[in-house]
Amino acid sequence: MSELPLMLHGDMIEALVVGGGAVAARKARALLGAGALVRVVAPELGDDMRALATPDARLGLTLRAYADGDIGNAQLVIAATSDREVNRRVASDAHAVHRLVNVASEPALGNCRTTATHRSGDLVIGISAGGVPQAAARIRDSLATRFGDRYGAAVATLATLRRRLVDEGQQDEWRRAAHTLLDERFCERVENDTLSEEAGQWR
Repeated sequence: MSELPLMLHGDMIEALVVGGGAVAARKARALLGAGALVRVVAPELGDDMRALATPDARLGLTLRAYADGDIGNAQLVIAATSDREVNRRVASDAHAVHRLVNVASEPALGNCRTTATHRSGDLVIGISAGGVPQAAARIRDSLATRFGDRYGAAVATLATLRRRLVDEGQQDEWRRAAHTLLDERFCERVENDTLSEEAGQWR
């Protein structure tokens, strides 16, 4: 299977999560963390899902079994129940209306996968490992030890600089800055805490 990495703007996504257990809660938590509006349909909710519901108004809960029409306007559908037949039904319904669908228990039934994700500010690293989420999580955790707050701050510095120069019509100046700051020594600059100082000459 050939996969296409793609970042979605979470705050522009309406998602449906079918299931109320720990896996569904993990998927819902990731969606909420990205700013998505999330509907959950499940006859019962586990403790993890209930804990999500209290503080976040973007999470809507419907306490019943999945039914025809539940997909509604959702652009992204997650099938994460413990019932294989329900998951397959959800996937079939989502495919029929051309939506993105992830099936937690049988990824091949969907047309997308969620990733093990590391975030540091605007730096987002997503890992997929051939349908083995535990491996993806281990790789993510290993990368996170290196690409932490320093890299998040560096990305923020560069994004601010780029936005200012481009907004001022200085695209050529941004290209010169990027050529210098993002050369083969970029990671060295970040890890030596010199990138921000060097970026200052373009401010």
